[in-house]
Amino acid sequence: MQNNEFSATLFSDLERINARPKPFEFYTASDLWTDEHTSAQMLAFHLNENVDLSSRRHSFIEQSVEWLVSRMEIGQGTRVVDFGCGPGLYTSRLAQRGAQVTGIDFSGRSIKYAREQARAAGLDIQYVNQNYLDFTTDQQFDVVLMIFCDLCALSPAQRQTMLTKFRSILTPGGRIVLDVHSLAMFERRNEETHFEFNLQNGFWSAAPYYGFLNIFKYEAEQVTLDKYTLVERARTRTVYNWLQYFSVDSLRAEFREAGLTICGVYGDVAGKPYDAETDEFAVMAEKASS
Repeated sequence: MQNNEFSATLFSDLERINARPKPFEFYTASDLWTDEHTSAQMLAFHLNENVDLSSRRHSFIEQSVEWLVSRMEIGQGTRVVDFGCGPGLYTSRLAQRGAQVTGIDFSGRSIKYAREQARAAGLDIQYVNQNYLDFTTDQQFDVVLMIFCDLCALSPAQRQTMLTKFRSILTPGGRIVLDVHSLAMFERRNEETHFEFNLQNGFWSAAPYYGFLNIFKYEAEQVTLDKYTLVERARTRTVYNWLQYFSVDSLRAEFREAGLTICGVYGDVAGKPYDAETDEFAVMAEKASS
């Protein structure tokens, strides 16, 4: 009887682990960016110059900053805000070129590092440790950045919150630059299930754990979910990593709803020519004319 009860409980647990939620049904960003262990892992990825994980390779960031400075005419006194600034890889470089920079990020660990680096370099950068969905300000900015496809991790309602916020803080003639995942990338993704002891080399916890990864694909919504279930001795938790994928037309429609007009489409945030078959693309936008 005990074996039967154990089997029934285990079967129910496995059903919950492998259950497919509705698109964007759960939001668990804090579990990634504010957890003591995972935030340290993410910062290490940010600072690794040779990987595209928490942020892109530093060589690409240099190219990207050069293009942004040239294309957006960023110079002395240009007011720039970077949503999801991480440890300041863009903000510090833009401040070195004379811009007045604000960076917002959920990770207290990354913001602490960014502030220390700015202080050591003598850079006057305003850093805000906050979920950027909740960020409010009376300031106006000439350039609004959201880089590394952050918009894709947000639900439709959250995306409208951010785009509306962007419009409200733009100066007349100001521009937004952000990048997103493409439909071509969505087509290349497949549903998968993985199970491993200390999944992803201990990324999720300093304590031993068993990790389940379910990759779900939602064809109608053009969304994927990486659902991580992490079973430790003292707790079980689930982290949901949602990604929305876009065509230029679908992204243009979301911008239009927020009163914004896309005025440039690029292959990336370093100004590469647009190619519909690549994994990502970038756009530049401005306030829609009334």
